[in-house]
Amino acid sequence: MPAKPFVDLSQIDFDNILVDQAGIYTLNPHRYEFMLLDGIVHIDPEQMIIVGYRDVKSDEFWVRGHIPDRPLFPGVLMIETAAQLVSYFALRLTGRNDFLGFAGVTDVKFRGTVTIGDRLVMIGKMAEIRDRRCSGDVQGYVNDQQVFHGRIAGMWL
Repeated sequence: MPAKPFVDLSQIDFDNILVDQAGIYTLNPHRYEFMLLDGIVHIDPEQMIIVGYRDVKSDEFWVRGHIPDRPLFPGVLMIETAAQLVSYFALRLTGRNDFLGFAGVTDVKFRGTVTIGDRLVMIGKMAEIRDRRCSGDVQGYVNDQQVFHGRIAGMWL
């Protein structure tokens, strides 16, 4: 059974972009093909929740080879997109300018596919932010259907 959504996505205004891609990458160091978030539409520091999205396009680097004639957005890129979301949130909440490196992923379950033309909506809920590491629970949705969930851990480097 899919995990219960951290927020009611029907209450999120996806036309009200709080942070665009340029704003996201003022904190996140990723560049070129690895700028995976397109926008952030909800930030709740009290509940420790953030909502962002990625619009999957036909000209992306993985399309040709994963999988020919049936391109599927790779699960590892779903996880990376989620990691960038919670990384942005942790950097914003703490005000730190350290690099937040990937430290692990646990309890990931894939429940659906993401294909060209889909909007992958990501929800992150920070579980902990400490001096040496942080972690957040993440969920991904396409058309209100959960396609994955798990926990991402990061380490300050």
